[in-house]
Amino acid sequence: MWWFTRPMALVVSSRGAIGTLHAGVRVTTAGRAPCGQRAGHVTDVTTSNIVANSVLPALRIPLTLTTSDGLRLVGELAMPESNTPLASIICVHPLPTHGGMMDSHVLRKMAWRLPALADVAVLRFNTRGTQSAAGQSEGEFDSGRGEGLDLLAAIGEIEARSLPAPWLVGWSFGTDVILRHGNVDPVRGAILLSPPLRFATDADLAGWSDSGRALTCVVPELDDYLKPAAARARFAAISQAQVIGIAGAKHLWVGETNVRAAIDEIVKRVAPLAWPLPHQWAGPMERWSDL
Repeated sequence: MWWFTRPMALVVSSRGAIGTLHAGVRVTTAGRAPCGQRAGHVTDVTTSNIVANSVLPALRIPLTLTTSDGLRLVGELAMPESNTPLASIICVHPLPTHGGMMDSHVLRKMAWRLPALADVAVLRFNTRGTQSAAGQSEGEFDSGRGEGLDLLAAIGEIEARSLPAPWLVGWSFGTDVILRHGNVDPVRGAILLSPPLRFATDADLAGWSDSGRALTCVVPELDDYLKPAAARARFAAISQAQVIGIAGAKHLWVGETNVRAAIDEIVKRVAPLAWPLPHQWAGPMERWSDL
């Protein structure tokens, strides 16, 4: 199945909408900064537009994940500040040899927004050998092989914390890691952003098809590696796979309109009652700066 969509125009829903405080907001709390980083400017408790550097309230927990081959990985778990999570997301970042890491912008924005807007817990981590502001994971890049043990360690962390309904979200290289190693219980399904199908094999695709586990591919119209029509042909091997084309987007999802389109497609599957996400927030919010 496939669709081709255009990024949505500005909308405001009942979650965080004007005049409505999200149930997870404590107005006396300004929220915490991402792990290993200092907080940016804190706004007043007013209604504000959610923009590229908006950081909404969440409980942000620095993590050390230990793999079955003994490596220690740097990570962070962002949780709803007050509410019980309705679902969980494990993020797998783009190619670390080309700058991919747990702070790659779409994944970081998911962690900044989804705990507050959708009551979704978001776990990000650096795969082996990868470095971000939070620190460097042990080990060395392994072309999607050893990274499977990294993903399993993250899934184990979600299980150990009894977090509900785990989903996997990969971007570029991260999609190959998920296709090769993420077709396991208790994973509900996966959403793949810009899948290049560089490391995944036909056998990996057949395994997903046999499992029946949900799989959605969110593919930029102008992707550098696999455009929507080609993705539709390649993923036809997975009977339950959906391919969603995003008009005007490119592989790196540059631009807030494209980021919103990608995150909305994720939320539609992981937490459908929170979809579509609001573009405004009534409550405390930080503006993050990397400068």
